[in-house]
Amino acid sequence: MLTVSFVSRMRSFHRRRIAIPVDHTALVLDVGSGDKPHWRADVLLDRYVGDEHGGQRSGASAARVDRPLFDADAADMPFADQAFDYAICSHVLEHVERPDVVVAELVRVAKAGYIEVPEAASAKIVDFPSHLWWVTLDAGVLAFTAKSAAYFDADIDRYLTDSGMRQPLADLLDKHLDHRVIELPWSGAVACRVVGAPSSALVAAAHHADALHRRTETLSARLLTSVVTIPLRRRRHRGPIYYDDIVRAQLRTGAGQILSGRIYRVG
Repeated sequence: MLTVSFVSRMRSFHRRRIAIPVDHTALVLDVGSGDKPHWRADVLLDRYVGDEHGGQRSGASAARVDRPLFDADAADMPFADQAFDYAICSHVLEHVERPDVVVAELVRVAKAGYIEVPEAASAKIVDFPSHLWWVTLDAGVLAFTAKSAAYFDADIDRYLTDSGMRQPLADLLDKHLDHRVIELPWSGAVACRVVGAPSSALVAAAHHADALHRRTETLSARLLTSVVTIPLRRRRHRGPIYYDDIVRAQLRTGAGQILSGRIYRVG
């Protein structure tokens, strides 16, 4: 018999990872796609592609390359203005030094999209050391407050480490994920505010944070997504995507190149 908790988690998974308000004509970008790119994304962008950046991910160490993937900075995307109909940016902004700049780039390259970030209150209980910001949604404004240390309270962090309770507590919080994340669909514009800036030492430590990989969950999420999206795959973008149609004017080659499932490095 299905429990209320299980049904609630599946509804949350479907809303955040499956449902997307576009049809097959839309061109969709996933920014910071990592090891779990969105099923509907036609083009991916990720700055941390290799295993050496595994600390930036919670699943597999390397980014998944099963579609065209641009190895580029989310704060300076190589794409043309409004090149995409929809852009997904899930659990990325808390990692970057200038989330406001990345948000501005999202709005520049896409007409609408979806942002998901950890909610500050939950993150202050258990957070990843690779995160640089506490994030709240205040009256429709996405507010980023710079962290001064990897965790909110040093004594609590020490207790969780010494007792082995960090992962069990994280698992408990994840059972109520709707209260652990901020979900922000947007169209046309995103209001955001940045308070402070993370120190260079914190940024360096975040980039070298230990990987907290959960491969079983990654594989389970991929399998579940694959099964659930079978009847939806007709909504995938149809037809070729041309390199020159989506990149900035100065990057166009005139060669009529059709994008394929590999890594693209430009500039």
